[in-house]
Amino acid sequence: MKKKLTGVCFGEILFDIFLEHKKIGGAPLNVASRLSSLGIDVAMISAIGNDTNGKELTEYLNGVGINTTAIQLKENYPTGVVNVILNEKGNASYDINYPSAWDKIELSNVNTSIVAEADFFVYGSLSSRDAVSRNTLDELLKVAKYKIFDVNLRSPHYTKKNILELLQAANFIKFNDEELNEICEDLHSNKKSLEQNIKFIAKETNTEIVCVTLGSHGAVLYCNDRFYHNCGFKVNVVDTVGSGDSFLASLITKLLSGEDPQYAINFASAIGAIVAQNEGANPVISSFEIEEFLSGFSQK
Repeated sequence: MKKKLTGVCFGEILFDIFLEHKKIGGAPLNVASRLSSLGIDVAMISAIGNDTNGKELTEYLNGVGINTTAIQLKENYPTGVVNVILNEKGNASYDINYPSAWDKIELSNVNTSIVAEADFFVYGSLSSRDAVSRNTLDELLKVAKYKIFDVNLRSPHYTKKNILELLQAANFIKFNDEELNEICEDLHSNKKSLEQNIKFIAKETNTEIVCVTLGSHGAVLYCNDRFYHNCGFKVNVVDTVGSGDSFLASLITKLLSGEDPQYAINFASAIGAIVAQNEGANPVISSFEIEEFLSGFSQK
């Protein structure tokens, strides 16, 4: 019998505040939520305030089967909130409150042992905007077995130096195309094509797997010195919030379970598209819906 994969997601848990409602969010939480729905045994390392939002987030995480023992309570900081502005195409921009409880995640025996024992560790750049959480992340990266960097640039909450250090720590990196272009420019790449720049990043950072999402045009995966492509699925986009997070969780699940990389990127692209045609970051998706989507939808 195959061993159940175990993972840990580190960073922001929060509420996305839209014009008329609020939704649970934060990239690491969204990734953890989708991982759990796909059968991964997952823990969340973060922090909440002693407030209603914090209680609601903890209840949600427990409800979807995510281990919350490494979520710290901060009396002096509020639970994170992000004001989300959607344009006419459903694309989001974000106003991220600072400081929030998740900026102050402290190193502990609990979070160190959870990371050391897990098969993989997912982290992003936003959660290292504050020195407290950044220092904790640095220490956890030292004990993690397999490190997955979800780049997730959110201006003005990062520095070039910080991003380059986080890239160097990773075994697996996920960008969107704009993030790839920005970082390749920072590293003075003279490459022209997307594939050349992906190879450039893999070599510069000594990273085994690099994936770049291309919005409605799908994604490119570089794995075992080969490229795999998915051209995207045609859907009516409601909002793109969390689509990339579900894509990453799905890709991790399939690749680390030993699935064929082409099937992995197709599966992940399908889930990302299904999320984009729903409101909010974490819609419930059945395995039947995924398989039906993969068999019934034409790619672009």
